[in-house]
Amino acid sequence: MARREKFQIEFTEGAIRVVSGDKLLTLTPVRPPMNQESAPDFIVALDDIEHWDAPHDETLIEIEELQRITRAIEEACDERGLSVEFE
Repeated sequence: MARREKFQIEFTEGAIRVVSGDKLLTLTPVRPPMNQESAPDFIVALDDIEHWDAPHDETLIEIEELQRITRAIEEACDERGLSVEFE
């Protein structure tokens, strides 16, 4: 059985970074319009979660790993009182 690494989520100015071992995934979320009352803090396109950053950019992110990444981002946002939506 493969060992599942825990994802470390980092929030930087303008990006969400997902770290798994020696792999890094940098996501640039879209901020929703300011006048939208119930909008989340971040909107992340699922299409942006396909491959890890270089030098692991040939490594495809499989569905199960994608689900774990989105769950980790949601949990990290919850801990900080933020909300995220994936589309």
